Amino acid sequence: MDASVETLSSDQYLRTAEAARTLGLSKRTLEKWRCVGGGPVFFKFGRVCLYKLGDLIAWAEARRRISTSDPGANLTK
Repeated sequence: MDASVETLSSDQYLRTAEAARTLGLSKRTLEKWRCVGGGPVFFKFGRVCLYKLGDLIAWAEARRRISTSDPGANLTK
């Protein structure tokens, strides 16, 4: 994750470009995931989509693995 995240509150709202930079992803990836699903939750205000920093961190943590063959705790239920 972006080093500047440490200075933000988990209640901070980020626009798509900021959220993508925080996660180390492209802006286009987050835009696609908003359409097809699979990405972090977001808020939609008219044409503006915002991501809560705490939600981005929780989403990233849920994808933590110890190896590429690790299915993760959320996939074994």
